[in-house]
Amino acid sequence: MEKTIKQYQSIMEECRSLFEKKLKDYGAAWRILRLPSVTDQIYIKAARIRTLQEATERKVDEGQESEFIGIINYSIIALIQLENGIVETPDFSLEKSMQEYDNQFDKAIQLMQNKNHDYGEIWRDMRVSSITDLILQKLLRIKQIEDNKGKTLVSEGLDANYLDMINYAVFALILLKH
Repeated sequence: MEKTIKQYQSIMEECRSLFEKKLKDYGAAWRILRLPSVTDQIYIKAARIRTLQEATERKVDEGQESEFIGIINYSIIALIQLENGIVETPDFSLEKSMQEYDNQFDKAIQLMQNKNHDYGEIWRDMRVSSITDLILQKLLRIKQIEDNKGKTLVSEGLDANYLDMINYAVFALILLKH
């Protein structure tokens, strides 16, 4: 488990660094995004990963890794929006944005540790393509929950699905990089 935590933190440091750099370039413009818009951004990234995994030819020189990082960062944005609501104009400073980012990261790593305790590290035996499919499945679930105005009868809510996608994307990056 110690190896996983170190690899997980390394991936998240890379994601956090990119998030912070984009904040410096664009500010917290993402604060205006409604949840379905964030979900659609994640869906685009996951669908592109699946296309990259199936395609024999690429016309754009970007790989799966950058798309998985995008899934992680947009999922964190979704969680921040869930907790703080959507605004008409950006209202977070760089410091506030990073504090919120770190809060969601802490939730994700805690969930990963709890699930790894219960499931072991079976994800290490999975194919990256299977992880991609699980992310796409989570996205379809999220879209249905959004269409149901956030209501579920017996299922986990939006936050649990976004957290799961963060962890799946981190696992995919660990498998791709290590």
